[in-house]
Amino acid sequence: LRGQPAASVLRTVLMVSLGLYSHYWLLIHVSGFQSPTSALFCMLVCRAMFSVPYIHVNIFQHIGLDMFSPTRRPKRIYQMSHGVLNLPRNLLLDWTFGHSLINCHVEHHLFPLLSDHMCLKVGRIRRDPLAFTSTLLSLSPPLQVKPIVSRFLTEKQLPYLEDSYLSRLQTFFHKYQELMVLAPPITELVGVQ
Repeated sequence: LRGQPAASVLRTVLMVSLGLYSHYWLLIHVSGFQSPTSALFCMLVCRAMFSVPYIHVNIFQHIGLDMFSPTRRPKRIYQMSHGVLNLPRNLLLDWTFGHSLINCHVEHHLFPLLSDHMCLKVGRIRRDPLAFTSTLLSLSPPLQVKPIVSRFLTEKQLPYLEDSYLSRLQTFFHKYQELMVLAPPITELVGVQ
């Protein structure tokens, strides 16, 4: 938050505080924790447990890939096809985040409103003459978004990046100094969101 306007810093601190307090309130009033100490301990354990998969998603699927200047960015499709990759299915990460965030990460960035269920299987879309919108039918054979996106990017000569978990882990360990220590702060690359 260094160098940010005071209003932005205040808003960030207030939102973080609100999130922590909301989590605490839910644990005490909804989940039935009897003491503030046990609720705070549960919060600490939850954050520690879910930080590992969160870091894996953010680091393994983005780090070391192309980044673009906030002032001279190409079109979104170029950013997403060069700066994001898919990892193979992983039981722990699938259970924690849902399969689309791991196995369909490129699709997740291209279509952020696409649900996890729709990423790997989507029913045929049919235009109902009596309705104003298209309706999604869960009839077979289902369309799959992932192969369609892969084929589209390949046809447009854009990369469709996929890599194995072990390969990303090796890259992370071998280039740790370059990617994590010497890298500029993320806000210099993408700006404050």
